[in-house]
Formats: sequence, structure tokens, C-alpha cells
Amino acid sequence: MSTKRDYYEILGVPKDASDAEIKKAFRKLAIKYHPDKNRDDPKTAEEKFKEVNEAYQVLSDKNKRAQYDQFGHAAFENGGAGGPGAGGFGGFGGFGGFGQGGGFGGFEDIFADFFGGQGRRQSANGPQRGADLRFDVDISFKQAAFGTEMEIQVPKDETCDRCNGSGAEPGSDVETCPVCHGTGQQRVVQNTPFGQMVNVRTCSHCGGTGKIIKKKCTKCHGDGTVKVRKKLKIKIPAGVDDGARLRVAGEGEPGVRGGGHGDLYVYIFVRRDPQFTREGNDILSQETISFAQAALGSTIRVDTLDGKIELKIPAGTQTGTVFRIRGKGVPVLGAKDRRGDHHVQVTVAVPKKMNAKQKELLKEFAYAGGETWVGEPKPAQASPEGSKEKSKGKKGFWSKLKEEL
Repeated sequence: MSTKRDYYEILGVPKDASDAEIKKAFRKLAIKYHPDKNRDDPKTAEEKFKEVNEAYQVLSDKNKRAQYDQFGHAAFENGGAGGPGAGGFGGFGGFGGFGQGGGFGGFEDIFADFFGGQGRRQSANGPQRGADLRFDVDISFKQAAFGTEMEIQVPKDETCDRCNGSGAEPGSDVETCPVCHGTGQQRVVQNTPFGQMVNVRTCSHCGGTGKIIKKKCTKCHGDGTVKVRKKLKIKIPAGVDDGARLRVAGEGEPGVRGGGHGDLYVYIFVRRDPQFTREGNDILSQETISFAQAALGSTIRVDTLDGKIELKIPAGTQTGTVFRIRGKGVPVLGAKDRRGDHHVQVTVAVPKKMNAKQKELLKEFAYAGGETWVGEPKPAQASPEGSKEKSKGKKGFWSKLKEEL
């Protein structure tokens, strides 16, 4: 009686699994038990892979799968199918032999990453785009609000104008690398317990260029590029916020072997403003008013992004009251003639020091409102007639208080 595990169980698929599901399960397990993933226990990995491979060879073949579904493992015993797992790892040329037939059905793409397979990759010896660059700029609060133009100097590599990026002195010969034969890569075959493994690496002789320069360019010394500080004018649009990023196409590092330039990304950092705080496209500022201005009402001048404007303070204004000035905030990025609002929060200042007359006037105000202080007698009530006569020709409390404050 066979002690082998069920093939469907090995691959972790149901008995009615489609061909695509079986292939997907096999790929997942093949990667899981690959020797590069199991360097600490290669023997166990080999046994697991042999088991997975055996199950896949049967279930991926329509005829073999039909026999297995009808007779189980007995269908392949006593030479019935020559043993689906015959040869184990060696049966398909070791790991280095994947993709060379043997019923693997496109298996080579699984291990493209492991063995330097380049069927779907850009050739390492082909044109390569240059790297992107980053440049940070600091701007003021108002520059961020209204936009600005500025000149920056970006340290970068540029294609050498003497050799046009070849790295060779003009007129000199450039030979094909004798080691990699111009591919820029070396294939290294290694024998392992699992068979031969083929690794592809950058050619150590030519550094991946595929060519040997006999006489290096006197300006770039064979690099094909030179260090420069390139001046660029950039336009920062109105309404940008802290941390915004601008892309300047084609101003990154130069490509190699005919590849295009990378891009330059300018990161914008906005300095804090001592007066204004930004929330989206709205602005918040603080203003302090006196007790008399808050109680009686007044008109004050406040700073905005557009300069000073007048703001009306109604009588009875309390500390923390916020007034909105429409259309005086930050312009909306990319939207012409649209701006946020400016919010002004007022704080009523309480005098820290007062002279005797100011104190007397405030007490008079408090007494008139029915307030008293512990330990202080309430002023004697004057007769209504006397009060009328006394008030003739005298200034009112608020008039006197405004004069004093």
C-alpha cells in the first residue's frame, strides 16, 4: 500500500482545481522550497521540492491527471508511468536547467529573479534612464501665498561635452570587452548539491559597459560625465503649501548608453510667519484690543497679506471672538481669482497697572452695575434731584474712562 501523500493535498488545491490554479500553487511552493530560500536546511528543502515537483508533473498533464484521479498512485507504480518524480532534482537538469523542457510548462519565468533571467527585463547593457534628483528650497509665507520665481543652482552630473558621454578621448579607439563580449554581464556557473546554478552578474572587467577604453577622455577621465552646478529658473505657483513638490522634467542625472535624463524634484519648505498661521487656504491672525474698545466698540487696523485694512469691532466684543475677512486668505492653487478667508481672533487686554483715577472710574462702573467688594462700603445713594443737578455739566463714565485708558 502506498504511503505517498495525495498530490492535491501536496499542492494545497481541491480536486476540481483548474490548470491555472494548479500552476499557481506549484509556482508558490517552488519558490518556497528553492535552495536560495532554505540555506539553513537544504536537504529538507530538496525533499519537499521533489514531492511538489512530482505532484505537479502529474496534475499538470491532462492524461496523467485522469489516470491519477481514477487509480491514485497505483497508476504510476510498477512502471505504469515511469514514476512521475523519477530523477528528482537531477531529472530536470538541476536548478540551472529549469525551462529546458521536461514538462515544466513555462516554469522558467518563476526563477528569472533567482538566476538572472532577463526574458522580461530591460537588458542591463541597454539604455538606462538617469537617476532623479532632489533639491530643497525655503520660501517665505507670502512667497508661498502669491507665488514667486527664483534661480537655483543644482549640483549634478552632466554629459561630458568633450567626449559626448563615451568616456574616450576624441579620436581614440574603443574596444569591445573580451570577457563579456560587449554584453556587460558575466554568467557564472556554480555546482551545488541541487545541480548547477547559473548566476548573472555585472562584468568585472568592463564594469558593465561592454567596452574597454584605451585612452580616457582628459576632461571626464573616462566617466562620461562631469560635475557641475547648473543654474535653473523655477516658477513656484501661488498657493503652494509646506512640503509641496515640483517636478522639473529632464533635469536629473544623465542616462547611460543613450538613456534619457532623470527628473529634478524641488521640495518646497515654507518658513513660519510671526503674524499669520495657515489652515488650508484660510489665514488666522491675532489682535489685541483694550477693555474700552471691546465694551464701546471701535475700528482697528489689522495686517493682512495685502497690507493693512480697517476692521470694525462691535460694542460688547468678548475675548476669543473671531472676525472673518472674506477673500483675504491664500489663493487657491491652480484656481485663478479664488482665495480663502482671513480670520482675526481678538483678545481683550486687562490693564495690569492703573492710576488712582482709573481705579475710581472702574469702581464707579462696577457700583453702577451692582457689584461690591468685600470690606469696601457701597457709596451712599444720592437723592434723584441731587443726582440730576450734579450730573449737569459733567462727563459720563464711559467718556471719562476712554480718556483715562
